[in-house]
Amino acid sequence: MSPAPARVLTVAGSDSGGGAGIQADLKTMLALGVHGMSVVTAVTAQNSLGVRGAWELPVEAVRAQYRSVVDDIGVQAVKTGMLASAELVETVADLLAATDAPVVVDPVGVSKHGDPLLAASALDSVRTRLLPVATVATPNLDEVTQLTGVTVESEAGMREAAEAVLAYGPRWALIKGGHLPGEAVDLLTDGSEEHWLRAPRYDNRHTHGTGCTLASAIASHLALGRTVPEAALAAKEYVTGAIAAGFALGGGIGPVDHGWALRRATRPA
Repeated sequence: MSPAPARVLTVAGSDSGGGAGIQADLKTMLALGVHGMSVVTAVTAQNSLGVRGAWELPVEAVRAQYRSVVDDIGVQAVKTGMLASAELVETVADLLAATDAPVVVDPVGVSKHGDPLLAASALDSVRTRLLPVATVATPNLDEVTQLTGVTVESEAGMREAAEAVLAYGPRWALIKGGHLPGEAVDLLTDGSEEHWLRAPRYDNRHTHGTGCTLASAIASHLALGRTVPEAALAAKEYVTGAIAAGFALGGGIGPVDHGWALRRATRPA
């Protein structure tokens, strides 16, 4: 009997199209060699064209899922995504605070198509309850503005963004600069050391799920025992490959390819 792999828990919403959310998280975890587990916070009806509807689960259902996994199986890392409401944000923050494992917070505000996934009334709870329990927070530039009011228009502004996010209490901030022109650059910092993560920008519009995938990849590498900078660098490399291999589905924005490395490894010579 083989030993159990490292265990990672995602606390997020479901994406019926399979490109983001819980589905992207579990695919990423499988690709990176860890055992993925899930707490579903909301169900969305979405496809390549956008989100048609979203329904959050009761707090009791979210708490029961979390406790059933953590109390019996245990976790080496937790990743959070769509939390929908202030009540769910605060419930999850309390659960995380009592869990001895690194936490990667992806403060999901809107979908790739611009559809809201977090109530405006929940922003203060994200700032004051969720970010303080984060080992790493991974906002994109729109989420930075939503949370802090800081607008980033160039690479030079990413330090100010990181400082504003760190002021809410996460140990590390990873500011994702994918919306800026030029190469895809992210800034990882804890306020004292900086790591600039750079990758080529691929001319591929099929990038649905990049934020979920990156956060899940970081959590997976943390569960495997890597440091935050090591985990972020490895996650960046994985996501870059997934973006390069992204494919069309439906009539809109297709997903990144979570299995790109596995497909490459099994492709006939």
